[in-house]
Amino acid sequence: MPLHHQLDQKLSKMYEPSSTIDDVFKGHDITFVTNDQGEPVMLFIGRRKPNGAIAGERYVRTIKREPDGTTVKSSHWDLKGKTQG
Repeated sequence: MPLHHQLDQKLSKMYEPSSTIDDVFKGHDITFVTNDQGEPVMLFIGRRKPNGAIAGERYVRTIKREPDGTTVKSSHWDLKGKTQG
């Protein structure tokens, strides 16, 4: 199942490198993890439990780069399964 296009746009932005960010998107709790360049690479979406973990789905981003090593050639999100939080 592909991500909602507005969520995909949100995750296309740069954030603080090597961080975990908690947010809300269209009534769903989300948490995403960024790599050392500040690009979101892991996403949890669903309902946040009292301990802060998300019960829902986990996505992982694959990023392909140009030969220069910094420019993003393409990227896509893969659904990796359910999380229990």
